[in-house]
Amino acid sequence: MKFSKLNFSFLILICLFAIIYALPNLITNFHLNKHNNFLPGKVVNLGLDLKGGSYLLLQANVNVAIRERIDTTLSDIRRTLRKNKIKYKNLKANKNGISFFTREKTSSQKISKIFDKYSKDFQLTVKENYILISLSDNGVSKIIDSTMQQAIEIVRRRIDESGTKEPLIQQQGKDRILVQLPGVDDPGRIKRLLGKTAKLTFHEVVERTTNPTKKTRVGEILVKEEGTDSAFYVLKKRYVVSGETLTNAQPSFDENGMPAINFNFNPTGAIKFGNYTRDNIGSLFAIVLDNVVLSAPVIRSHIVGGSGIITGNFSVEESNRLAILLRSGALPAEIKVLELRTIGPELGIDSINSGKFAAIIGGCLVLIFMWLSYGLFGIFANIALFINILLVISLLSVIGATLTLPGIAGIVLTIGMAVDANVLIFERIKEELKLNKSIYNAINTGYEKAMSSIIDANVTTMIAAIILFFLGSGPIKGFSVTLGIGILTSVFTALFLTRIFIDLYMVTFKPNNVKV
Repeated sequence: MKFSKLNFSFLILICLFAIIYALPNLITNFHLNKHNNFLPGKVVNLGLDLKGGSYLLLQANVNVAIRERIDTTLSDIRRTLRKNKIKYKNLKANKNGISFFTREKTSSQKISKIFDKYSKDFQLTVKENYILISLSDNGVSKIIDSTMQQAIEIVRRRIDESGTKEPLIQQQGKDRILVQLPGVDDPGRIKRLLGKTAKLTFHEVVERTTNPTKKTRVGEILVKEEGTDSAFYVLKKRYVVSGETLTNAQPSFDENGMPAINFNFNPTGAIKFGNYTRDNIGSLFAIVLDNVVLSAPVIRSHIVGGSGIITGNFSVEESNRLAILLRSGALPAEIKVLELRTIGPELGIDSINSGKFAAIIGGCLVLIFMWLSYGLFGIFANIALFINILLVISLLSVIGATLTLPGIAGIVLTIGMAVDANVLIFERIKEELKLNKSIYNAINTGYEKAMSSIIDANVTTMIAAIILFFLGSGPIKGFSVTLGIGILTSVFTALFLTRIFIDLYMVTFKPNNVKV
C-alpha cells in the first residue's frame, strides 16, 4: 500500500484551516474581546430567529413608477411630434397610457414608423385621427421589476450606511420587500430611514407666495416650504439638476452654527450647477426634497467645483439622516411599512441551546454506533466527523453566511449524513474480506466500488439544496446553505480523510488482519 505524504500534508493544512476559522465560535464573547484579533476567523452571523432584532415588511408603490414612466414618455412624444411636424391636440396622459388627436389625416403606417422606438414597452392603437399609446403587459412587468430591484438596492444602501450588520433584504411577492435586522432593537429608526423617498431636485424659483391655491402656468408647480403652512414657492417644473448626480453628502454646520449638509456633484451635475449659478446671480434657487422646499437661497456668485450646502430647519439627527438618504439615492417609488415587529433574543437563546443539545445527542449516538459497528475504522470515521463539523462552521464564517434555526437543523442533518459514505465503504470492504481478498485489495476495492454510489447520492442531494436556495425564502435558504456545505465537507472527509487515516494505520502497523 502506497502512502502519499503530499496528500497527508494537504489534509493537515485543511484540518488546521478548519480549526483556526472555527475557533472564534468556540470562544465565549469572542467578538467582545479585543485580544482575539490575531485569529483570522469571524463569529458566524446569527439570524433574526436566533439573535433577535427587527422585522419589517415594506410595500413599494409601483404605480408611481408606472405613472412617472408615462409622464416621461409624454414629454418625449411631444418632442417627437414637433420634430416630425405633426400637428396634434389634446395630448394627455391617463391611467392606460398617452392619447392625442392629429389635426390632419396621417396614415397609420407613418404613425407606426415614427413611434416604432416605443414598441418594446408600449402598444400603438390608431383609429382615424385618434392615437393611443398604452403600456403593454411586458412594459408594465419591466417597470415593476426594475423599480423593485432599484428599491431593494437603495434600501440595502441605507441600512448599510446606518451601521446595521448582517441584514436580510429580499423581495417578497410582486411589490413587497422583507427586511430582517438581527440585533437591531429600534425598528422605528429604520422605519424613519426607509420611509422617505429622498428625491432631491434643484429648481428655478418663479415667485414666493402665501396663497396655497395659487394657479400656476404650464410648466410650473406650487411647492410648500418646509416647517410652515403659509409659505409656498412657484417653481419651474423642470429641475436644473437632481440628486442623481450627487457623489457625496455629509452632515455639517452652516456659518451660523446650525445643522446643514454639504454635497458634491459628479462632473455632469457640476457643469449644470455651475452654468446655472453663473447665469442667474441674484436669483432664488430652490432646493426641493420630496416635494417640499428645504431652502431657497439667493445665488450670490458663480459656484464652481460642483459643491454646495443645504440648510433648513432640522436637527443634528435629521441632518445625519438626510445625508444618509442623499448618499444612498432616491427611492424609485414610495415605500410603505406594512408590518413592523421587534423580536427578542430570548427565543433565539432557547433555539440555540436546543440545537446544541440535539447536535450533541445526535453526534454521540452516531459516534457510538460507528465505534460498535466498525471498531477501529469506526473511530477513524468519528474523527473525520468531528473535523467535518469544524469545516462546516469555518466555511460559514468565511463566506459570511447567516445561521438560522433551520440552518442548525441542516448541521444536525449533516452529522447523520456524514457517516453514510463511510458505512457504504466499510460494508463494501467487509464483502471483499469475505471473498478472502487481501486487506490492501479489500480496502482499495471498497473505496473504488463505493465511489459511484456515494457521488450519485450526494449529487442528487446537492441539486435539491441548490433548488431550495434559489427558490426558497429566508429560512429555507438558511437550511439549504448548511446542507450544501455539509454535503461537500462530508464527501471530502469520507473519501479522503478517512482513507488517509486507514492508509497511515496500514503503513505504520502492517496488520495481518483487520476487523471491520
